[in-house]
Amino acid sequence: MKSESVTVVNAKKQFDEIALQFETFRILNEEGVVINEDAMPDLTVEQLKELMRRMVYTRILDERSISLNRQGRLGFYAPTAGQEASQIASQFALEKEDFILPGYRDVPQIIWHGLPLYQAFLFSRGHYHGNQMPEGVNCLAPQIIIGAQYIQATGVALGFKKRGKNSVAIAYTGDGGASQGDFYEGMNFAGAFKAPVIFVVQNNGYAISTPVEKQSAAATIAQKAVAVGIAGVQVDGMDPLAVYAAVRDARERAIKGKGPTLIETLTYRYGPHTMSGDDPTRYRTKEIDNEWHDVDPLVRFRKFLEAKGLWNEEEEKKVIEQAKEDIKAAIQKADQYPKQKVTDLIENMYEKMPVNLQEQYEIYKEKESK
Repeated sequence: MKSESVTVVNAKKQFDEIALQFETFRILNEEGVVINEDAMPDLTVEQLKELMRRMVYTRILDERSISLNRQGRLGFYAPTAGQEASQIASQFALEKEDFILPGYRDVPQIIWHGLPLYQAFLFSRGHYHGNQMPEGVNCLAPQIIIGAQYIQATGVALGFKKRGKNSVAIAYTGDGGASQGDFYEGMNFAGAFKAPVIFVVQNNGYAISTPVEKQSAAATIAQKAVAVGIAGVQVDGMDPLAVYAAVRDARERAIKGKGPTLIETLTYRYGPHTMSGDDPTRYRTKEIDNEWHDVDPLVRFRKFLEAKGLWNEEEEKKVIEQAKEDIKAAIQKADQYPKQKVTDLIENMYEKMPVNLQEQYEIYKEKESK
């Protein structure tokens, strides 16, 4: 006689209860008004203005980089406009000794962490010097392999823990990176050993072209932290104060030995995935674009500062002009930097050159000497 079927798991109830724990954290509303006073980060007037300055500067850098790419003066480039709050405010919450492991869209963070602008341009061109971090600049070069930096960040963080350093590693990826195996492996290992690491997923909605809701059945990316036993939070990625507060809190938890945090920032890239042929009009509607433009992080933060009398059009123009001057000087320096040679590539790849490359090396060395 067959027994009656028994419902072992109420999946809907389970999912609903988990999703309720990951409400979007925000401090400013769309009009730049504080709606979460208790969460306001302790930033000075000068720090607030500096955060705005960096965001405006980064928007100009993005506009000029797109133009330089179209002129053939840059190589690979992934636009950043729309993600300034997510990128710049998160880096602003770090200390100089912290270590950044960026994805390929995360060049602004490592520029503000100390990478000279001309080297960022050389990175775009594929020149090896663009990957050579100056002494004291704690970054790896932008990772091209989707999600691989999550595993690397865990290793860096474990190194900090073993050496007793009060530093954290922070790794960035997009929502597409959250669909990769490295994403889970890195977080799982970090959680097991309470590594001081912050995992940031900048959820801009589409990875390359696949909507996030088709990438995962989970209601949020932040809740994936539960599976590996680490803290998770979903943040309004168009709100710089919320992003700053979330990363600063995660950093403090990490250096106190409380383990990693997964931060999902809800943001949007206004441009294409990269300048290498992507057409976002094929998978995004004008209506969706307009909705996100209405919550532009620069506009929101500008309104907040203007209401306090801390920002005006004149100050913004100064930042824009300074950015244009810096970019002009940096691209000129990149243009003047010695061109990369085939022999450079071979020399940099191996400490001890394989026999099969030795002959080729000699051939190219002779060609380059002429």
